Amino acid sequence: MISQFVLLVVLGLGVAGWFAARAKAQALYTGRGSLAAVPSYHGWHMLLWIVVPAVLVWAVWGGISPGLVRGAILADPAAAQLPAFDMERDAILAEASQLARNPDAAAFNPMAQQLAEVVRGIETRFAMIGAALAALTAFAGGAFGYTRVKAGFPARTRVERATLMTLLVASLIAILTTAGIVISLVYETGLFFRHVSPIDFLTGTHWAPRTGFDAELGKDFGAVPLFWGTLFIGAVIAMIVAIPLGLMSAVFLTQYASATMRKWLKPALEILAGIPTVVYGYFAALTVAPLVRDFAAAMGAENPSTESALAAGVVMGVMIIPFVSSMADDSIAAVPQAMRDGSLAMGATKSETIKRVLLPAALPGIVAGVMLAVSRAIGETMIVVMAAGAAARLSANPFDSMTTVTFQIVQLLTGDQEFDSPKTLSAFALGLVLFVVTLALNIVALRVVKKYREAYD
Repeated sequence: MISQFVLLVVLGLGVAGWFAARAKAQALYTGRGSLAAVPSYHGWHMLLWIVVPAVLVWAVWGGISPGLVRGAILADPAAAQLPAFDMERDAILAEASQLARNPDAAAFNPMAQQLAEVVRGIETRFAMIGAALAALTAFAGGAFGYTRVKAGFPARTRVERATLMTLLVASLIAILTTAGIVISLVYETGLFFRHVSPIDFLTGTHWAPRTGFDAELGKDFGAVPLFWGTLFIGAVIAMIVAIPLGLMSAVFLTQYASATMRKWLKPALEILAGIPTVVYGYFAALTVAPLVRDFAAAMGAENPSTESALAAGVVMGVMIIPFVSSMADDSIAAVPQAMRDGSLAMGATKSETIKRVLLPAALPGIVAGVMLAVSRAIGETMIVVMAAGAAARLSANPFDSMTTVTFQIVQLLTGDQEFDSPKTLSAFALGLVLFVVTLALNIVALRVVKKYREAYD
């Protein structure tokens, strides 16, 4: 509550500073060229000097104050009876802090109930200190910013530099997040490869992860069945469904559908991309999987299971139809009209023009869409969890249950697992392989798109 109040006060001071600086700049205006920047830029410069330092001080205080609060609580006479064991003491302090924020909550430890008032007072005191520091910083920043409102001050340049720095920080956050993901994956994978040989992991065909350490450990971490299941479901079955349907829908929408029909059909098709994957998983498990099982039984299969690669692959293919269709649609629409008119002028029919001119010319964009769709499919989790099964097997039979890399990552990292065991660490090795594969697919797709754009821009 105090945090929200502080932020509102700081923003209010910033708005007030904006109006004050703009009014002063307007008073300095004596004619064209008398100000180095328009009054509104002086206002924004003032607002930045009020808001940014105050928010930074409040954020720093938010990182420092928990340690100060804890020290003040432990120094209070009421905390003298706390147990010496760190875990018990931390549990009591956490409960006391919760009771301090919510007095109506149930107390499980009498000592936490006794400390709640002390904790509330100390937390409030330090919060008020932080609020005072933020307010003083805001006033100091505002005073400095107000002194900079002069006729020759380049406020526009300073504001634009601040905006540039903000955009740079936003870009660095995305880059550093990606770097952090890669570093964590590489580090944990390195710990895994201390126990299991990378050759055994990448070429072995038996997947039965366990927690023990022995000389034969590598034989149980052969990930080839997982890689095969991922490719078979996401890059074979799903693409057999998604590529024809997506491509044909793109051809219809660009060449045959009227403007009114396209206006309704294209958004309806793209709705498929917005459906949560867990909904697709339910659809696969409750509707498609029983149909596939009955079909397998009619084909003569013995004891077919409701969990199959075909059920997961078909639903996954339906899910990624919009990816293929959208890229194909844009690629076909980008083909120069002169190529179409030239084909028709030579006597070709509309269908011949589509087959022999439009599709070959749009092929790079279509291929890029397919590559992006494959990278999306092999990273899918919920559909596989709910419809494909957990059996790691090398099989080309679509009616068999299979597992994928994403399913195994979920299974290995959920539940009560030892984080430093080979079984848990293998999830990071699987994640690194999946990351490298999807990154390679995206790079190839982007290069294809770049080449395609160079051809027609």
